Amino acid sequence: MNEMKTYRYILAALFFISCFACNKKLDVLPQNNVTSIEDGDDVKALLYGSYSSLQGASGFGERYIFIADLLANTDMVDYVGSFSIYKDILNKNQTRESSIATGIWTNSYLLIEDMNIVLDKLDLVDEDERDAVAAEAKFMRGVAYFELVNYFAQPYSAGSTGSNAGVPLVLEPTYIYDESKNKPSRASVEDVYQQVIKDLTDAADGLPETADNARATTYAAKAFLSRVYLNMGDYAKAATMANEVITSGYFTLTSTYNQAFNNPSNSPEDIFGIQNTAQSNAGTSNNGLSTFYRYAYDANGNGAGGRGEAQVDANYFNYFDDPNDFRAGFVSDGYSITGNGGIYTLKWLTFYRVIPVIRLAEMYLTRGEANLRKGGAPIGGVAPLKDINIVRERSGAEDLAGVNGQDFVDERFRELAFEGDRLWTLKRLKSDVGDYSYDDPKLVLPIPQREIDANSNLTQNEGY
Repeated sequence: MNEMKTYRYILAALFFISCFACNKKLDVLPQNNVTSIEDGDDVKALLYGSYSSLQGASGFGERYIFIADLLANTDMVDYVGSFSIYKDILNKNQTRESSIATGIWTNSYLLIEDMNIVLDKLDLVDEDERDAVAAEAKFMRGVAYFELVNYFAQPYSAGSTGSNAGVPLVLEPTYIYDESKNKPSRASVEDVYQQVIKDLTDAADGLPETADNARATTYAAKAFLSRVYLNMGDYAKAATMANEVITSGYFTLTSTYNQAFNNPSNSPEDIFGIQNTAQSNAGTSNNGLSTFYRYAYDANGNGAGGRGEAQVDANYFNYFDDPNDFRAGFVSDGYSITGNGGIYTLKWLTFYRVIPVIRLAEMYLTRGEANLRKGGAPIGGVAPLKDINIVRERSGAEDLAGVNGQDFVDERFRELAFEGDRLWTLKRLKSDVGDYSYDDPKLVLPIPQREIDANSNLTQNEGY
């Protein structure tokens, strides 16, 4: 894991200055080595600047979301572009040299290294700020490990979680060489999940209830925990976490579905969102969700800024059971950069708007599904049927008269399409992903070959 032997840490200066600067000291970009951390302001500068790792193309700016949708490839996305690395993901032909896998792995572990440094240097932070700084660092580390174990390991639902290989757990800084730290083996899926739960639980306990748009809150941590527990099939805890977010009073569904997207700042239903500006974003020329989902030319041939290489599959519309459902029409005709005509989602229109990572609508669907699957008295006192209809009503769809598990699966598809949810939903429920079994090795990314070459303790995933 040669990237983890680095002395440097990464900061995105423009993102940091525009979103987080609070005093003159924090406006200064630190030197490119850990010795530049001299006081608490330096520790906080590293912490705040590390949000850029979540914002970037190998984070939620693109690949944490887009690659899951390409791997799912179930009546939702057609990739019509020329980049072979994305075609390989869509067609399950990725190799151990995949730059996609390398990008996700490297970005995530650099973020983890940064957060380990923050936690190691807490003694430099004023005592009254330490708990909050530690909580925020654990939030980002927990999120990074959750994405890593999702992409690079078999799903929790595959069983044998104590023996199935997860990803290396590195919980201390690696800037001082120690082979046991710098050449770690893969922890089990179970151990990684338990670390994610610990980090996010600590984060939920230590983070504030509110923060500025860019920063994590206790409810962001609880929303991620709801995802973790749902993956694990721990429905009581998934419903509990979702219910705490819903009943917090801080979030409301937007009046209309389209109002939840393409906003300059968080919408009322954004529990955690990636903030983008014209100066700080994942971009459109080569990276970013709008690179692929935004058409290059509109129906009239006018340039629109994207590449238009991710088109809506025609079968997508078959999942809508009500002609009045606004979500089915939240699309537009257009053309890719190479002139391929198609239909495009309108969720990712521009590179300088917020990327909603977790929305309140998801919490309603999680609480409802988890309560349904666990049985008994519903946590929160709200029947699953009520939760699913709350989401449907916002989009103009007719209320359901009854509800079952498949109804929730279908509703998640309609509500969360193109947001990176479908693959993980099918995997956790042991459902086929197109022509592939939920646990097919081709639905797991390869460990980057250069990491295998640098670390004799790492084992490669099956099929690579």
